[in-house]
Amino acid sequence: MRRNLALIALAGLMLSGPALGQECAVTIEGNDQIQFVQSELRVSSSCTEATLTLVHIGQLAGNIMGHNWVLSTTNDWQAVAQAGQASGPPNYAPEGDERVIAATAVIGGGEEVSITFDISGLEPGGDYTYFCSFPGHFVLMNGNFIIE
Repeated sequence: MRRNLALIALAGLMLSGPALGQECAVTIEGNDQIQFVQSELRVSSSCTEATLTLVHIGQLAGNIMGHNWVLSTTNDWQAVAQAGQASGPPNYAPEGDERVIAATAVIGGGEEVSITFDISGLEPGGDYTYFCSFPGHFVLMNGNFIIE
């Protein structure tokens, strides 16, 4: 009986440890078909920071089919995406724009990039959108960023 309780407790620790660490870190994939594989990402409201890893699973170079990951409020995302395109290469993200919550560099096929950013000021259940701001991509490559 005592051994069973110890095994149950150990199993609980093993399950909660990775789960707690993973709820603050998310991975998203982009491909050569101008798509994010995931249409939403979720992080826990208990996190003060989130780590996002963008993986480009395609083969095309960054100057042809580059992808980045940009986060803003849903009210601002289209304006930020257009400002990013206007800002041009290399990252198509408007530098110093307060509407940008987080943004990665542009990457090409076979590459990945990670960013850790502060989410302590974001509201659980708030309305946030992520997108790729490479020219023309934001129309198809966007999704919901959910803090639960």
